[in-house]
Amino acid sequence: MNSTIDNMAWRKSSYSNGTGDCVEVANGLPGFVPVRDSKVRNGAALVLPAGAWSAFVATVKDHGRV
Repeated sequence: MNSTIDNMAWRKSSYSNGTGDCVEVANGLPGFVPVRDSKVRNGAALVLPAGAWSAFVATVKDHGRV
């Protein structure tokens, strides 16, 4: 994995229930949002354009899943 992404401060949603079935996101890449599986911290991360991440979050909220 890219050392820039490895060294980022990752965070889980405040809605995380503690079962480990979560995604984590990080700040620090202007214009992009890195996303990874919280169970596989050394695995791959998706790096999404910030607009795509915002649209995803808005859609999830609109459907009552957050």
